[in-house]
Amino acid sequence: MTANAIEAHGLVKIFGRQRAVDGVDLTVPAGSIFGILGPNGAGKTTTLRMLLGILDPDEGTRTLLGTDHPLDVARRVGYLPEERGLYPSMKAYDAIAFMGALRGLPLAEGRRRGRAMLEEHGLGKAADKEVRTLSKGMAQTVQLLGTLVHDPELIVLDEPFSGLDALNQAKLERMIRAQAARGVTVIFSTHVIAHAERLCERIAIIAGGKVPFAGSVSQARDRLRPQVRLETRALDGPWRAALPADAVPEGHFWHFTLPETGVEPLLRALIEGEAGILSLSIERPGLHDAFVAIAGADAARQLEEDQQQESADA
Repeated sequence: MTANAIEAHGLVKIFGRQRAVDGVDLTVPAGSIFGILGPNGAGKTTTLRMLLGILDPDEGTRTLLGTDHPLDVARRVGYLPEERGLYPSMKAYDAIAFMGALRGLPLAEGRRRGRAMLEEHGLGKAADKEVRTLSKGMAQTVQLLGTLVHDPELIVLDEPFSGLDALNQAKLERMIRAQAARGVTVIFSTHVIAHAERLCERIAIIAGGKVPFAGSVSQARDRLRPQVRLETRALDGPWRAALPADAVPEGHFWHFTLPETGVEPLLRALIEGEAGILSLSIERPGLHDAFVAIAGADAARQLEEDQQQESADA
């Protein structure tokens, strides 16, 4: 495998008068867990489909596993689309085998692996059950196992957590980490910041078809300075002049952005001024704060609305 599993430069996709994807650049290192984070309608699915060769870009270039003809390496890829779909009359292990056969895995081997994978994930008793009789979470697990059964080098998951309860979400997270531990590249789209923050080494934030940020989660969080929470015994004194201009009082507590000079000069001034430090904590901004700063309040609000709607539909 090449150093980068995916490279894309200036991807554009136009539907009618709408630029659904507008100049997207992406680099996904091989063996990494990469998240595309953004609200519904931001262009996540269209971007993934262009990377996979399901859609051709109107502008720009992309390479997948070292080739600019993605369909040529389709058998080395596992793809879970946003629109879930299994043949309802198929037995669970047959559904897994069928999906593997579409990627070149012999059907008999797919059936053997399908049974073994179901057993491994605590669904051995469901192997011979028809898909129509499975719960939503079980059916989604079957489809995910079908995505993995042929041992792909690259796994692409479009909104894989959508519709899953907390238990099945945790199970999926473990499966993603297990694949990455084997050296498999995993790229997934999501509108849930927590999943991206917990799982991803690198992310791309997408809003309105554009990618205003692509890099490590740490780099995204570093766009904002850490926040300080200070508790003092004294309410007033000469030490207050050392506090930053954005310091907000709340009784004996103060909240402010960590100065660029660091905390040491501030501590010295507080001690010398006899502020009486009772507690001091420094909190690094989370990915949610970084998302708001990078993509804007409207995109962040849309993310929250998407999650609320998904919870209501569950």
